[in-house]
Parts: sequence; structure tokens; C-alpha cells
Amino acid sequence: MVKSRRVQVLLILVVLSFLFIHFLPCSNNAYMEEKPSPVHILILSSWRSGSSFTGQIFSQHPSVFYLMEPAWHVWVKMYQNSAKVLHMAVRDLVRSVFLCDMSVFDAYMSSQKKKSDLFQWETSRALCSPPACDSFSRSDIITAGNCKTICGKYPFSKVEEACKTYSHVAIKEVRFFDLKVLYPLLTDPSLNLKIIHLVRDPRAVFRSRENTMADLKRDSNIVVGSQKTKGEMGPYNTMQVICKSHVEIYKAGSQAAPSFLKDRYLLVRYEDIVRDPLARAAQMYRFAKLHFTPELQKWVHNITHGKGHGAQAFDIGSRDALRVSQAWRKTLSFQKIEKVQNVCKEAMDLLGYRLVQSEEEQKNMSLDLLFAQN
Repeated sequence: MVKSRRVQVLLILVVLSFLFIHFLPCSNNAYMEEKPSPVHILILSSWRSGSSFTGQIFSQHPSVFYLMEPAWHVWVKMYQNSAKVLHMAVRDLVRSVFLCDMSVFDAYMSSQKKKSDLFQWETSRALCSPPACDSFSRSDIITAGNCKTICGKYPFSKVEEACKTYSHVAIKEVRFFDLKVLYPLLTDPSLNLKIIHLVRDPRAVFRSRENTMADLKRDSNIVVGSQKTKGEMGPYNTMQVICKSHVEIYKAGSQAAPSFLKDRYLLVRYEDIVRDPLARAAQMYRFAKLHFTPELQKWVHNITHGKGHGAQAFDIGSRDALRVSQAWRKTLSFQKIEKVQNVCKEAMDLLGYRLVQSEEEQKNMSLDLLFAQN
């Protein structure tokens, strides 16, 4: 009888050991597999194309760690090189930021760097809320002005600390002119990269660049060389390079896309965003696997339906976004429009922007005719 009980106890222990060894690790593995890997979003655009506003659509999301143009530091440090030469350094920096390795900035900043030394850090809601700053909640909509006043004193180490706490890392960058440069990132198993390619009507870009020419001088020199930025044709030479880059990026991303780009490239026109902000924001959030909260819906509506005129360069305040996007039609001479259309014709044709044939047409053509749906 005693022997029989011992046998029963041993059998029970054997069964329990089997369950413990084989099923408990599986449960742990299942838990690890259910934890989603970070999503990396690159907003790829050019200067004066609405990219700062589009970046804010992601920055204000409570699940997103966002940085605006971190490659600015590369171009400032290595300004004597061409954009093509700097592509590799920019790509390496972007990869490190996506992986939350902020030691990459050691090559471009002093050893005594602070969080406030990071270019346009205050435009990142993630750097204005815990753990990067304790003055706001992570769910707050935070303006750059309020953040800059309150959150600048924190150490640079908070940038990396904050980055590691988010499910999505988004970067807005205007310093890539070739999608193929990004192929190593798209095939990198440590990244889950999605690309939003933001374009804008070249005529609107040209008009905006005219108003910010001094701010963009160094960048223009890197893009086309200092000699080609001079004289009457200087601004058009820069526009030609920018438009050509958009053509090449679009072709590589959609027309002849490799298999690893499937479902990872999205073309968005700025004009479509300002015409229907909620629908386009929802589209970009779905692409990035983000939830469009009611708070964010309200913010997107309010910031695009304000009374501001967008007069200040690099300002992301509330404005009448649709009206501002069309300001070029009243402020650019038809002669300038013709020149822009000449150097950017392929981009305009490919991306769905119709050419204006006369001064009268410039002022009277409806939006539906100016911006054909792709």
C-alpha cells in the first residue's frame, strides 16, 4: 500500500516536472512574441514642403518618439561636402537614432552637450514630457514655445532614456535625395522601417523658399554647390535638383520597388493633407500602425483651420492651411511660375500637379484642376 502511494507521488512529480519544463518556457516565449517590435517611421521630404507640420502629426502622438531633422548636425559639421557625399553619414546617424543610440551625436556635438543642444528639440513632444521633462504629461498636446521655456535644463542623456520607452520612433528628414541610399536600413533586421514620402507643389515650394532664402543658404550650397546658387538662375537650379530627387524617390518607391519595400512606402501630397487633414492623418496613422485618438483629431482640425497666415518661417502654429498652401498663385509672377514648371516638369507630371498655361489661368484655375487625384 505504501509502495503504491510512493509510486503515485513519483508519477505526479514526473508529470508536474514535464509540464513545468515544457510549457512554462513556451508561455514565456509566447509573451515575448506578443510584445511588438518598435516601428520606425521616416518622413522623407524637402525644405518648405509642409514636413514640419506633418512631423508634428506624429510628434504629438503619445506613442511616438520624434526628432526633427537630426541630420542638421551632420550638415553643419561637414558643410564643405556635397549632399551625395554626406548621404552615408546621414544614414548612419538616422539608423542610430531609430535604435535609440544617441551616442552618435558625440561626433557632432561637444562633450558637454545638453538636451537643448539638439536641433529643434522643443518640437518633440517626447522630449517635453516624462522621462525627458517632468512638467507635462505624455498625453498632453505640447507647443514648442511652452516646452522650450520649461524643459531645456535637462541633460542630454534624457534623450536616449526617453526614446527607449516608446513603441514608435519617427524622424523627419530633408537631407536624403536618393531612396536607394536607405535600402540598407530597409533590409536591416533590427529595424522595422516605414517611409512616408511627402511632396508639395514645386511652385509653392519655390515661393516659400524665396521667403526663407537666407535661412536655407548653407543647405542650398550643399545641394547644388555655391557657384550654382548665385545669380538669377540660382533658386531654379536648386529646385531642379530637389524635383529630380522626388522623381527618383517616387520611382524607386512605387514603380520599380524591390520586394522589401512592399507596404513600407507611402506617397503623400501636402495639398491633399490640407484639403482633408483628418482623412490624410488617419491614412498616415494606419500606415504607421497608430491609433488616431479623439484628442489628436481635434488638434489636427484646429491647427489646420486657424486664422494664421503662416508668415513666420518654420512656424507650426494654427493657420488656414488650405489658403496658405495656395498663396503662390497670388504672389508669384507668371514668369517665375513658368521657370519653375520648366525645371520641375517631370516631377509635376509624375506627382499629379498640372501646369498653368497663362497668367489668367494661374488666378482662376480651381483646386480640382490644379491637383489631379493620383
